[in-house]
Order: sequence, then C-alpha cells, then structure tokens
Amino acid sequence: MGAFHAYDIRGVYNVDFDKVTVYKTGFFIPGLLQADKVLVGRDCRESSPEIHDWLVRGLTDAGADVYDLGLSTTPMVYFGTAEYGFKASVQITASHNPPQYNGMKVSRENALPVGLDNGLGQIRDWIDSGRECVPAAKKGAVIPMDIHDAYLKFLLSFRGDYSGLRIAMDLSNGMSALFAKEIFGDAPEYIYDEMDGRFPNHEPNPLVQENVRALQSLVLSSRADVGVIYDGDADRVMFVDENGSFISPDLMIAVLGHWFFGDCRNNAEGKCRCEGAGGRVLQDIRSSKAVGEYLVPMGAEMHTWKVGRAFAARKLRELDGIYGGELAGHYYFRDFFYSDSGLLASVLILNVVAEMKKRGISLSRLVGGIAKYRNSGEINFRIEDKQGAMDAVRDYFMKAEKPTAYMDFDGYRVEFPQWWFNIRPSNTEPYLRFICEASSEELLNEKVAKVREILSGRL
Repeated sequence: MGAFHAYDIRGVYNVDFDKVTVYKTGFFIPGLLQADKVLVGRDCRESSPEIHDWLVRGLTDAGADVYDLGLSTTPMVYFGTAEYGFKASVQITASHNPPQYNGMKVSRENALPVGLDNGLGQIRDWIDSGRECVPAAKKGAVIPMDIHDAYLKFLLSFRGDYSGLRIAMDLSNGMSALFAKEIFGDAPEYIYDEMDGRFPNHEPNPLVQENVRALQSLVLSSRADVGVIYDGDADRVMFVDENGSFISPDLMIAVLGHWFFGDCRNNAEGKCRCEGAGGRVLQDIRSSKAVGEYLVPMGAEMHTWKVGRAFAARKLRELDGIYGGELAGHYYFRDFFYSDSGLLASVLILNVVAEMKKRGISLSRLVGGIAKYRNSGEINFRIEDKQGAMDAVRDYFMKAEKPTAYMDFDGYRVEFPQWWFNIRPSNTEPYLRFICEASSEELLNEKVAKVREILSGRL
C-alpha cells in the first residue's frame, strides 16, 4: 500500500493504488470515524470521476449517506465539513502532483486531518489484512450538496479594496478557477484559468521554479504589483513581487502579521478577525529565523512544529493560535477552523499589499525588510539510511560548534549564532531533505558544502 502517506492517500492511479483500494477505503471510513454521513468533493483530474464512483460505492455499501459536492477545492471540503457538522469528509485530489497522480484527503469532525497516525494507518492495515467488506443491510444514499455560494460569501467577507492594485494570477488550470474570478473580479490578468486535469501548461506545483516562469513573465509584461499562483487543489498559494522575483512562502507568514497584528488588520466589514485570539503563530521546522524576528516585536508568540497539514492543523487548534504557515505555501487560520486555504491566504495577503502600496511601499521592499538571511532552499538527497545520515550531519556540527537551539521532531533543526539547518526525511518521497540558512552567502556555501561532503559516501 505505497499510496498511504503521513498526510493522505496519494500516488499514481492504477500503479500505487486502484479502484479496489478506493472502494475499501470508502467502506472503512464510516466505521473508523463513526460517521453516518460523509461529505465528498473532487478535483478536475481525469481519474477523479472513476475514483469518485468507487469511493461512493464503498461509503454507501457501508451504510453511510454521501453528500456530494462535485468539483471542489480542498479547502471548500474543509469548510463544508466544519460548517455543516460532518464527522467525515473526503476530497479526491493529488494536490500539486502531475496529472497521472491522484489520491484522497480524509478529514474528521471540525475538519481535523486524518493522517497515518490517527486513522489512515488503521485503514491500510485493514486492507492489508484482508478484512472483509460486508455491505450494510441498508445502503446509504447519494445527496447532491451545493455550498459554493456559502464558501464564496465566507471568503468575500475578508476581501479588502484592491482597486489600486495591479494583480497577475496563474490558476494552474486547477481548482482555484472555481472561485478566483468571483473573488477578485476581472481586474487581475489571468493565465491558465480554465480547469483542466491534464495540466497542459505546467504542473500545478508552484514550488518548482519552472512552473512559476509564466507568471513571472506576466508580472513584468503587465507591470503588476504582485503575482499570485495556486496549486492544483487550491490549498496552497505563492507569490511573485513586482520585479518578477519569487518570494519564499515562509516569509509570507511574516507579511500576514501586518493584517493580524499591524495596521492592515481590518477586513472589508471593518472587524478585526483576531480579537481575543492571543498572539500565537505557528511555523514549520523549516521556516526562516527572520519570520519570528519580524513578528515577535508585533506581539506574536512563535511556535514551531512538524511539516504537513496532518500536524499543523491539529497543533494550531491545540495552541488556539491565530494563524500559521509552512514553507510549502500552506497557511492555516483560526477563523477557518484551523485549516489551510490558498484563496483565503491570498485575500488577506493582497489586503496587506494593497494597503502598503497606498503608503508607497512595494512588495519587494516589504519582503526585503523581512528577509535578513541567505537561504539554501530545500536540497534533496536520495539516501537509503535516512536516520544514519541525519545523525551524521547533526553529530558533526554539534561537536564542532555550540548550538543555541535544538529540535528533534520531524528530523533535526539545530541553530547556531550565525546559521541553522534542518534535516528531515520526506514523508511522501524517498528523499532526505536539507535546508540551511546563514547570515552571509559565504557562510551558507561553506555549510552546504560540508553537508554534501558528509553525505557523499551515503548516496
């Protein structure tokens, strides 16, 4: 069952998993989550209708009623799950992966994620052990459900005045096309704005620089103030500044501070969404040190945790934090059931960008005031003995220098006065991931070279 991962079920359809896996997963979900009704949505991939049909068969054979959203963004399913009191939901999607991939993101009550450690592992074990799927005496019904307008109204309640802002948007032929023009209107210049699960223009992964080039060109040719790009299922969003430069997504956690803590914090209704929420902000273990240094003076209390929604959404709820973010472009919000939404994040960030422009501050200048360090970006090493390699890197540097901070969840993060690194195993791919940040380019290059040297004999 190679499709079962820490956060979701995902892989190449009919290679890593098939309709039998889908059916059995659907059959076991109602019992696992004690749900007699399950909300289901799907993305626009070519395999999604078939997966939908087999998922629905499994769910209804187990006796659960299926409330069918049809085409939907992943955050729309989170919204429906929490807003309408479902104990279980499934979004059929492979998020940012290439078109031959697909999968399922499972949530429980209050849109809490179901990961390998709290449900998906049990389903995998039941499938592996050959547990029978005996149909219920009464089969469940399939009930169409339309929450498009309700979710749109929710998103629009946060929208500010963008009339003075030039925006370029790449919808990646993905699910953001369901809402983007209704939220932002005709003023932005759009590319790849038709849903197409073949993703003919580029893969729907904005973290790969090749996939952002068209947006960067559009920003420059249209003289836009900001470029916005979503992934395939619209749970992630990333940004390009007015010079066409890609902005590291973790730095946008700091930009959001101007809305939640600063003087850009009012929404379109004139109400502050963070009143009484405290000042807790969540970042993942790979986030730049600059994020906390920027937000703490605003009143933020920074917390660092594991990578991925299965961990971040639960942690933010546990902290009752205002918001959080990840290097991968996920942003989580207390006002969105502690879940992530690319569209909501873009609405709030554009509120800040619009207000800053009124003050004569460009996006590049704003981000330039946050970013203080040189960053390697994530470097991937294909290594069999991941734990041994991680230990070797950690042990070398902790013996050579005195650390100022040490974290041992989700790999290791070790901080020193002028630099830090995180080394962690990928939860979804056969890679060891390394990221490093330093006060100078020279120091950064020195540390990255040393890590390559340590790992060279293990590749």
